[in-house]
Amino acid sequence: MEPMAVSSSAYQSGDEEFDRNGPRICGVCGDKATGFHFNAMTCEGCKGFFRRSMKKKATFTCPFNGNCAITKDNRRHCQACRLKRCQDIGMMKEFILTDEEVQRKKELILKRKEEEAIKEAKKPRLSDEQENLIALLVDAHRKTYDDSYADFIHFRPPVRMEDSSEYSSGSCSIHSSQSLSSEEHFDPCNPSSSESLSTFPDNLRMSSCSTDAEMLEDPNGKPEEASPLTMLPHLADLVSYSIQKVVGFAKGIPGFRELSSDDQIALLKSSAIEIIMLRSNQSFMLDDMSWSCGNEDFKYKLQDVTKAGHSLQLLEPLVKFQIGLKKLNLHEEEHVLLMAVCLLSPDRAGVQERAQVEAIQDQLSETLQTYIRVKHVQPGSRLLYAKMIQKLADLRSLNNEHSKEYQLLALQPSHCLQLTPLVLEVFGNEADH
Repeated sequence: MEPMAVSSSAYQSGDEEFDRNGPRICGVCGDKATGFHFNAMTCEGCKGFFRRSMKKKATFTCPFNGNCAITKDNRRHCQACRLKRCQDIGMMKEFILTDEEVQRKKELILKRKEEEAIKEAKKPRLSDEQENLIALLVDAHRKTYDDSYADFIHFRPPVRMEDSSEYSSGSCSIHSSQSLSSEEHFDPCNPSSSESLSTFPDNLRMSSCSTDAEMLEDPNGKPEEASPLTMLPHLADLVSYSIQKVVGFAKGIPGFRELSSDDQIALLKSSAIEIIMLRSNQSFMLDDMSWSCGNEDFKYKLQDVTKAGHSLQLLEPLVKFQIGLKKLNLHEEEHVLLMAVCLLSPDRAGVQERAQVEAIQDQLSETLQTYIRVKHVQPGSRLLYAKMIQKLADLRSLNNEHSKEYQLLALQPSHCLQLTPLVLEVFGNEADH
């Protein structure tokens, strides 16, 4: 009989000379190998045969000429040639463990498995309830944030040149043919609508600017001089639109609609501008420090916002805030959770059932922390929750200053007429931020 044509050179020195991309074949019988055993690549059968033979110090005699070809099918026929083949491919008895060593190895493996099981059990994971909460918040955000910014064409148009003839001839003209009437869209000029936050949550709509004639004439019929704040009408409509979307988002936060109407209104009036600032980070561009909302008409730079009555001194910390928030590289889930935590703050002015609001916020905060630990890989997750909470503190300061500027605008008749009723209600003096 011819010896089996299996080269032993490929198996002589363990992993270093084994082709890991090639097939795993037992060097003794050609069966499917399960790994390196006693210094050679073998199947389980030949591994067991070699161990038993060495432990029993067995002596075998070949009934033929001592060079039998060992195969998967005949490997039991000649133990002598099979053992010789084991030794030829590099199997060594020194690699065989004693019974005590085998037992210790089994115990060590079992201990490691138990430790892994304990570690896995302690590993933070999102509960089904938390997963559902996140899904609801993401859905609420996507339904109320249109990243195509298609509704912006229904605002009073942006006018960036202070002496623009377009503005002087009526930049606040009503686009009645383009107005959108459903609750999901923004109706920029609807003087017949008298509803406000006081009607929330049943049916919120916003009334905005008056007609051109109403805006440019005082009650005595005398023409009012055109305002130098050329971007104010457009940005007032943008803010009103954004408030409406914040209200829609709030409705999607589990537990929010179970609060009393008074508490819902108090939370919205106090947090609206903060949520708007958080949401606007989605359109903020780090390359030129602008908010890009579609085409060039709706790309807002600092000078555009100053033309709506906001001071550069206030806008600089706002841009700094946007840069810092953008660099956190938040996941969408983290972003929406942060907005919800911000909105459900029990220390807002006017909130009555603080414990109820705090319970909702605690659930949101816990979900946010768990999400960060589970989903936000290092090093980005290091101190991320603390940094996010610091952003909420920054927002409070920005909120206070922006509200003061809107209140100052509201005191000037020519500017007040360009603000929408909803903006006046949210940022009025009665809304103590």
